[in-house]
Amino acid sequence: MTVDTPVRRPPGKEGGRPGLLHRVAGWSMRHAGVAVLLWVAALVAVTAASTLIGDNYRNDNSLPGTDSQRVTDIFREHQPQGDTASVQLVLHADGGLQAQKQRVASMLAAVEGLPHVASVADPFTAPGSLSEDGRTAFSTVGLDTTVEDMPIEDVRTIIDRAQEFGTTGLQVEVGGDLARSAAESEGGAAEGAGMLAALVILVFLFGSLLAATLPLLTAVFAVGGTLGLLVLGSHVFTVPDYTAPVMMLVGLGVGIDYALLIFSRYRHELLKDGTDRAAASVVALDTAGRSVMFAGCTVVIALLGLLALGLGSLRGVALGVTLTVLITMLAAVSLLPALLTLFGKRIEESVRKHAAKKRRTPGDGWRKLAAVVQRGPWVPLVLGTAALIALSLPALDMRLGFADAGTDDPAKTSRKAYDLLAQAFGPGFNGPLVVVSEGDRAAAQALGEALRRDPNIAAVTPPQLTPDGKVATVLAFPKSAPQDAATSELVERLRDDTLPALETRTRADYLVGGATAAADDFSSAVSNRLPIFVLVVVGLSALLLMAVFRSILVPLKAAVLNLLSIGASLGVITLVFQQGWFGAQPGPIEAFVPVMIFAIVFGLSMDYEVFLVSRIHEEWRRTKDAKEAVREGLANTGSVITAAAAIMIVVFGAFLLSPDRMLKQFGLGLATAVLLDAVLIRCVIVPAVMRLFGDRAWWLPRGLDRALPHIALEKDYS
Repeated sequence: MTVDTPVRRPPGKEGGRPGLLHRVAGWSMRHAGVAVLLWVAALVAVTAASTLIGDNYRNDNSLPGTDSQRVTDIFREHQPQGDTASVQLVLHADGGLQAQKQRVASMLAAVEGLPHVASVADPFTAPGSLSEDGRTAFSTVGLDTTVEDMPIEDVRTIIDRAQEFGTTGLQVEVGGDLARSAAESEGGAAEGAGMLAALVILVFLFGSLLAATLPLLTAVFAVGGTLGLLVLGSHVFTVPDYTAPVMMLVGLGVGIDYALLIFSRYRHELLKDGTDRAAASVVALDTAGRSVMFAGCTVVIALLGLLALGLGSLRGVALGVTLTVLITMLAAVSLLPALLTLFGKRIEESVRKHAAKKRRTPGDGWRKLAAVVQRGPWVPLVLGTAALIALSLPALDMRLGFADAGTDDPAKTSRKAYDLLAQAFGPGFNGPLVVVSEGDRAAAQALGEALRRDPNIAAVTPPQLTPDGKVATVLAFPKSAPQDAATSELVERLRDDTLPALETRTRADYLVGGATAAADDFSSAVSNRLPIFVLVVVGLSALLLMAVFRSILVPLKAAVLNLLSIGASLGVITLVFQQGWFGAQPGPIEAFVPVMIFAIVFGLSMDYEVFLVSRIHEEWRRTKDAKEAVREGLANTGSVITAAAAIMIVVFGAFLLSPDRMLKQFGLGLATAVLLDAVLIRCVIVPAVMRLFGDRAWWLPRGLDRALPHIALEKDYS
């Protein structure tokens, strides 16, 4: 497979039938100006169209077959008019609210006149709205629209108008999911900080602002185009509202990474004697370009493996991030070659000038590291593996859930409202269990009595009938907070013991729903389907590696080490966000974060695996010396891998600046996995394992060799 271009091929290499990859790249190099203009036009068109049409993001949290989903379906069936949104005004006065009654009335009147406000409850007369000590109360503000349709600006108006009445003697806070969303910043700081840090690393690596800009520019075009397509696609597919930031997080890291790998090989070839820019482009695409395409395919496989989980909330994210990777791959083999053609002369001058300032032979430090590892491979292998296992252990105690206001920043009004309600009405007030009874009135009354007898339930509301009178709902307030493990244990006991026994006696059906129950159901669904997911992702990736490297041991080694790096990253997330290390708000891990991290990290880990092992394989084919192949492979890729990892770490790590807890967990998990993978695994453990494997690393049984397709990932450009 060769590039179908008029450029000069490296000496001694014959042309062949061009493949799709090189036809695209070859056209881009022959028509560089047109290729860049097409990318610009596409980006402008997609951005303009998405701006005019707007997004239609929808969160699909359905869990077919679970009790919490059945509760939701019952409400939709028996309350067809739908459920409108609401927020809570939480009031607190140390001297008692009766003294502030007139000021509270003025505030309620002011809020009632705001857009989309349908009703405002009086906290002094509404049942259960005033605490026993008379110092805390809440008012439910009913809205005339759903959560999805409520303009966030109007929610901010409600918050601002209500808090205008706060004084030294009266504290006014606003709670509810809409208030949480409105209190979050617009974002953008994380992406900007990550890109700036990436640019600094690239300038340091290449010694040229122009050379450093090309990988970054390629990533920006890919992410920008994908974001517009995602907005348009949200009108056709169900795309959750958190897909865009996750897509940008992965897209920036992968986009810069892929462009950097190709550009680094291009730069390496330029420094060889007698190699011109055209030949350097051909070799870069024939080697690193193929590796990028293969690595991208493994990322896509890992992401599409999320579809095997059958969870609607993850399908949109999987498709959105998959589209990001595909567009990034296209940009790496079409936009980047065009930019290299347009700016090739200036880049060549800066590259040669930067290389002339260095006295050492490129890769000397990595050769020495490889030599040290090879002299005693068991020590780094055992120590490195032990470190990964130790970091993975906390993940065994990981508790999944959904964030609520209790994990928000203490400075947010939604968190203050949450804390005031918990102090005044009990920790379970913020997360009541919704228990549904499908039976007669006697069955509903029996349900209430059974719940009141449970020692872990603080209060139970009287049964409330739906408009058609066929279903009764009881709210049970646990003595523990929604995020506490004790609340999950209560849900399990009600479902397994209390309610089945009651059903036998009353002949009615009982279901437990609510936020905590939904989180438990999601966690169970993920746990039950996780083996299929892991099998699909690991199995297909291993088969691809086996076909490329004609090896049994290399894919097995890659799978085991990738799983260890994922386990270590999940362990770090558990320590920080569940145990509260480094000042983080302790709480459960977002229920879908572990599987998303698994899919993304497993795919990204293959980037470095393919890039390093393909170069080792290339050297082994040339010399048939396993030890030298490892040394030269690490010498030629070590600096690029660490630079690419550093860029991914700063891009992912910058999302720790985000106010969103989910994005913080994603950012920390991905940054930790990349750090361990690139530094500890690829640069220490893999050379040690490959040294122990020796020539056996490239052994494949004859039967498998005949059955597997031959995929040429690299050519012998020495």
